[in-house]
Amino acid sequence: MMQSWLFLAIAIVNEVIATSALKLSDGFTRPVPTIIVVVGYILAFYFLSLTLRCIPVGVAYAIWSGLGMVLVSVISLVLYGQKLDFAAILGMEFIIAGVIIMNLSTKSLSH
Repeated sequence: MMQSWLFLAIAIVNEVIATSALKLSDGFTRPVPTIIVVVGYILAFYFLSLTLRCIPVGVAYAIWSGLGMVLVSVISLVLYGQKLDFAAILGMEFIIAGVIIMNLSTKSLSH
């Protein structure tokens, strides 16, 4: 089971890298960022598929999408200077809280 959580973390990191590189790919016109996007998504979905051997798809996807969105938003702030308003920050805090609640209290994790 611990290995599945590691696979999920690897999937999330690859998805965040790929999504962050999308802006740099300039509509897939720049080769290096485009390769990062394609390889990142391939690795992300591969490791997500391994995750689903032990973690239910609903739980894995909720964590994947929630943490991915928060991390991409933070990276966009740092790398691209894209500002987050109060509502965006509050929403991300709710997402993080939801992921924590889901992991601490759900019975869905036993497959």
